[in-house]
Amino acid sequence: MRTFFSRNLFLLIPALLLVSCAGREQIEHKYPGRQGYHHIDFAEGFTMQKTDNGTVVTIINPWQGAEDISHKYYLIRENGTIPTGTDPSRIIYVPVEKIICMSMTHLSMIKALNESQTVAAVSGAGFVYDPCLAGRINDGTVSDVGFEAGLNTELILRINPGLVMMYGIGSESAGYTSKIQELGIPVMFNGDYLETHPLGKAEWIKLFGALYCKEETADSIFLSVARSYNETKTLIDGRITKRPHVLLGLPYKDTWFVSPGNSYISRLIRDAGGDYLWEDTSSSLSMPLGIEDVFIRSLTADVWINTGNAASKNEIASLDSRLEIIPCFRNGNLYNNINRITPGGGNDYWETGTLYPDIILKDIAAILHPDLFPEHELVYYKKIE
Repeated sequence: MRTFFSRNLFLLIPALLLVSCAGREQIEHKYPGRQGYHHIDFAEGFTMQKTDNGTVVTIINPWQGAEDISHKYYLIRENGTIPTGTDPSRIIYVPVEKIICMSMTHLSMIKALNESQTVAAVSGAGFVYDPCLAGRINDGTVSDVGFEAGLNTELILRINPGLVMMYGIGSESAGYTSKIQELGIPVMFNGDYLETHPLGKAEWIKLFGALYCKEETADSIFLSVARSYNETKTLIDGRITKRPHVLLGLPYKDTWFVSPGNSYISRLIRDAGGDYLWEDTSSSLSMPLGIEDVFIRSLTADVWINTGNAASKNEIASLDSRLEIIPCFRNGNLYNNINRITPGGGNDYWETGTLYPDIILKDIAAILHPDLFPEHELVYYKKIE
């Protein structure tokens, strides 16, 4: 299960896709008036507070099912003053000079800050999309440290990074990291994948900005993405007269794991001018439904997107012959987020797409409302034939 999530659903656009930032977007800040707090506008999973000694980062509920769990870290410059009584395992010296990333989503944010050279190792090297980093993996400059119970702690110790950025899918993940911490290597959990607002995921770049002492650069990148996202959303809201019904996903054996109406992808569909078929649901996890239940509702769908790993209609039909009856299947309104993918399965949708939801939004909007974006060439998505 971990492999599926970390390497496909939450895998970690080059600079040419970054929209320039001409000014600050007017956004209602989450922490107005709280002395020293960085403005975190959409992300729910972390806070940052400036102090006389550095920056205090608090990571909140960093894995699925976590409740009332917070991890506090102290970002201290070299030769800076460490607060009395601080747990040494919670001290991270910045700027980070060497990092190990356990999720591909971290890589695009590090690259956007022009700090890719600090990446010393990853988890699941074969699933890296970025060509430059993939080249460093191939020549042995960047290592693969495995994952969870299979973590290569001896390799991590030899690398001796300034930080291991972890990805957790459950409380057991904390157990996998204890040995690393015992070796004196800082470990930070990153829960970006739990954010339900697309801009909430992108806002985690502010955390990386603090780790590399590039807060202003990170703020500028995020504000540019937020502006682009909101401009596209505003255009859609003002121009559409109809919201196409949207079906998501594929069944696995006899179960269709349906994203709830309060999920990240449902928010993207809504902001792109679509009507997600399960918009009226709410859950912290994907909802397991029978194929029959999904099939009945899918008969009203106008467009079908995010069709798992399927790259053709034949692959979809091979799962269950009833899927061929769905109108949007017959009409060819099928699109999948596999336009930027490596032969080994690295998918840029889960890598740079985390940082650039404005581009994903425009892709989906162009699929649902092609008349609004006639010049837009799909970046992450492609039509399934």
